[in-house]
Amino acid sequence: MIGAEIARPPVHRITLAQLVLLVLLSLGMLAVDRVVAYSVLSGGLVAIVPQAYFAVLAFRWRGAQSASAIARSSYAGVLGKFLLSIAGFALVFAAVRPIDGPSVFVGYLAMLVAQITGSWMLLTRNQRK
Repeated sequence: MIGAEIARPPVHRITLAQLVLLVLLSLGMLAVDRVVAYSVLSGGLVAIVPQAYFAVLAFRWRGAQSASAIARSSYAGVLGKFLLSIAGFALVFAAVRPIDGPSVFVGYLAMLVAQITGSWMLLTRNQRK
């Protein structure tokens, strides 16, 4: 036995769940106002895209022999996530007109809650096995 293979966590499921939730939330907001709906959608995407980028980088490597590569990828992922979040907010507030600022942040925070909840569920599911 060369070494135990640890399966990659299915973090892509969190991103897919976030996208589904965001679309449903945005469609629901259409009943309130069209500007609110696409503002929520924009804010949600500002949260989802950087998180997906981080997940791709952070879970690219596996195994103890790849520890330094895992650490480098995680640091690069965190930095990239931070920069993509800043760029996303800048792009949304500079390019999208008209925009409802509070709705952008509601969409962003809703996707952060979904990401945290999804991560917690993934971790507790893996601990039960």
